[in-house]
Amino acid sequence: MDSVKGQLTLRGILIGCVGCIIITAASVYTALKMGALPWPIVFAAIISLFFLKALGRRRASLNEANVTHTVMSAGAMVAGGLAFTIPGIWMLGFADEVGWFEMLLVALSGVVLGLVCTVLLRRHFIEDADLEYPIGEAAAQTLIAGDAGGKVGVKLFGAMGIAGLYTALRDWVGAIPAMLLGNVSIPGVAFGIYNSPMLLAVGFLVGTGAVLVWFAGAVLANFGIIVGGSAAGLWDIASAQGIVSSLGMGVMMGAGVGVICKNILPKAVHMLKDTRGSVVLGAVVSAADAADAGADADVRAPKRRMRLTAGLVACAVAAVALVICFGLQLGPVPAVIVVALAWVATAMSAQSVGQTGIDPMEIFGLIVLLAVAAVSNVPQVQLFFVAGIVAVACGLAGDVMNDFHAGHVLGTSPKAQWIGQAIGALLGAVVAVAVMVILVSAYGPEAFGPQASFVSAQASVVATMVSGIPSVPSFALGLTVGFVLYLVGFPAMMLGLGIYLPFYMSFTAFLGAMAKVVYDAVCKRRRAHLSPDEQAAREKAQAETGLVVSSGLLGGESIIGVLVALTAVATGLGA
Repeated sequence: MDSVKGQLTLRGILIGCVGCIIITAASVYTALKMGALPWPIVFAAIISLFFLKALGRRRASLNEANVTHTVMSAGAMVAGGLAFTIPGIWMLGFADEVGWFEMLLVALSGVVLGLVCTVLLRRHFIEDADLEYPIGEAAAQTLIAGDAGGKVGVKLFGAMGIAGLYTALRDWVGAIPAMLLGNVSIPGVAFGIYNSPMLLAVGFLVGTGAVLVWFAGAVLANFGIIVGGSAAGLWDIASAQGIVSSLGMGVMMGAGVGVICKNILPKAVHMLKDTRGSVVLGAVVSAADAADAGADADVRAPKRRMRLTAGLVACAVAAVALVICFGLQLGPVPAVIVVALAWVATAMSAQSVGQTGIDPMEIFGLIVLLAVAAVSNVPQVQLFFVAGIVAVACGLAGDVMNDFHAGHVLGTSPKAQWIGQAIGALLGAVVAVAVMVILVSAYGPEAFGPQASFVSAQASVVATMVSGIPSVPSFALGLTVGFVLYLVGFPAMMLGLGIYLPFYMSFTAFLGAMAKVVYDAVCKRRRAHLSPDEQAAREKAQAETGLVVSSGLLGGESIIGVLVALTAVATGLGA
């Protein structure tokens, strides 16, 4: 479906922009204060459908609601990209060297790169690769259930309510601990079970095989390298942690390069052709088509569209490169590296979000930062700009791909979604920068850091890594291994995530996958006595129930996470 009529509407844009301002502001505060950022997509989907139905005289379609929530949620990941990187500058005492102008250039550069990369990568990741995109799937199922009601709605919103109540008791009331088994002390290992319905649901939705690889990476890193290696006297715990972080980043980077080499470059021309119907061409192509008549015009149109696509993409990328080079004073070589590796990083982000629902955007920013630092003498402040640009691009890429997946399920026009994403991302960039300026002006740079009011955990990691890769040999090994594994069809990105992420996150997702194994076994036993036709029907219904309930658990925590953030924005500034 290529037409945007009835999907991208004025009322949808207005509702989406108001929600975008609120959610983006809340996301900045959440990312800085709590060191986490829940996906707002499911929350935005529900709010969009509600207000479209409440304020519109005509019936709101699922596609209109889908585009509206695309506008509404876009700014959150832009906010995350900034909040997970830029505060590191303040922690290192360079607050006077960065202001609103530099932050806005970083945000806008990341937005443009994210939008350009994802419009070219959409076909591969959404249609060809057919990844799960659990967050986007949850958003689509939420809209379907909200529109249809019935048993599906009861299941989804019942699970959502349970997860929401559980999350409120954990985060608002403090009656439930955030971590189970957190008192188990294993030197160098963040052991425990994260008390998160969302992460359990991600493990359930992603698939057993992929999560087993994810968990294997976590076991290898934490109990093989950190515990085993330090016990054998090969290195101390601090060195082991550096090896693990370097190895994990290398494996993810290698997998990202593999995605580009194996899946993207061979299909680059095809993907450029696919973008001829994209939003950046919409008005121009329509005008050109209207001006041309007859068979000759029909023959020339695809070639003209492809040339126009390539030209617009080149202009956008060149403009970003110039901004990076002169506006942010990085120089030509770093500018080229950032633009080139942004393709790799956004592909890594799309792959990670598609398989796990997790977008470690600051890690991808760190990878490019380290690449720039390795070949140039860029000052430390400018290195944070590099990480910020890439983190924003990757955060937006994850959000765009989730939205594209939801649109693929619902039959929404990618053109309409891309326009909505662009509107929300640009607005979100302005809002995110404004909120960060307000916070640092109100509290001072000293309020940001591991022991300060705004812990800014991810930015603290970036600040630590600015000095260089902890273990270059481990990074090189991971790069090679990740690349080779991806080429032979092994889920290398999952392995890299398991190596890099804290063990408690991997362990919790693993428990979610085990819950899926148990659920499937119980369902299989219950339908064993049925006829083959009845078994097929029951299997489909049971699979749908598992999908809907797990989507509800995921959505319930994300909604309450956003509400907690909104409350923090409303009441926390004076705290």
